Amino acid sequence: MVQAIRFEKTGGPEVLVWQQIGVDKPGPGQARIKHAAVGLNYIDTYQRSGLYQVPLPSGLGGEGCGIVLEVGPGVADLKPGDRVAYAGGPLGAYSEERLMPADRLVPVPDGISDHEAAAMMLKGMTAWYLIRRTHVVKPGETILIHAAAGGVGLIACQWAKHLGATVIGTVGSEDKARLAREHGCDHPILYRNEDFVARVNEITGGKKLPVVYDSVGKDTFYKSLDCLAPLGLMALFGQSSGAVPPVDLGILAGKGSLFITRPTLGNYTATRQDLLTAAGDLFAVVKSGAVKIRVNQTYPLRDAAQAHRDLEGRRTTGQTVFTV
Repeated sequence: MVQAIRFEKTGGPEVLVWQQIGVDKPGPGQARIKHAAVGLNYIDTYQRSGLYQVPLPSGLGGEGCGIVLEVGPGVADLKPGDRVAYAGGPLGAYSEERLMPADRLVPVPDGISDHEAAAMMLKGMTAWYLIRRTHVVKPGETILIHAAAGGVGLIACQWAKHLGATVIGTVGSEDKARLAREHGCDHPILYRNEDFVARVNEITGGKKLPVVYDSVGKDTFYKSLDCLAPLGLMALFGQSSGAVPPVDLGILAGKGSLFITRPTLGNYTATRQDLLTAAGDLFAVVKSGAVKIRVNQTYPLRDAAQAHRDLEGRRTTGQTVFTV
């Protein structure tokens, strides 16, 4: 038996329970892993609260790093002792040990720590698909990243700056503005004090932007559209302020034949090859030093409820990991 966080009903952080569970031997195509560190992501709060529905009772968490203990039949490219990381797959990362589909596990290279790997996989590969696939950021472009001091934001700002872009980012405080600036954000905008649409127009000389990366949702959606140049793209990849209500798509014509996409990491890493490409590009940019992974908060896994309170209360910055 091992310890894990489970929940039997949706609700606030108090529904998360630290309890014993059994872990079976790996079946065909599976691997049993022992976690060294587990990542915390905003989507975990959506699943816990019921915003994103999952079958109950359930485990939680979709990102971690650890050691392979045992592999099942048909697994040829992993062996006991391998250090691996993952993002996605079945829920259940909030656990000391677990089973995982072996084809969702990525070998972790030397030079990447357990904490870095656990913190970077979901947020880092999200940044990868946003700036390398959804809209390929080019040198000389100016882009907007909402929640620039958040987990995805800090990685995306650094990566986009490395690619030669000018980066505008929205943040909620002076401390977060300073943090974003330290991570490649050229123009942090305190959205509580300033109209970010007006600032974007000022920064771009009225030309506006080819792309906005928006993980906030309801509170920023329409203003984000107003930041886009004709034929610009809104990449709506989260909804920390709530879901965007139904939209009259006719407004996209009036605002310049705009595009909107609602991308997910699962779609961009659906094949084994795409997963390895995403992880390989991420590991390379981190090992080069162009992107630094800052683990700003750690919690014992048993304290997951407090970590959720801090995350939802906007008391965290950058990456957070659970120690196991």
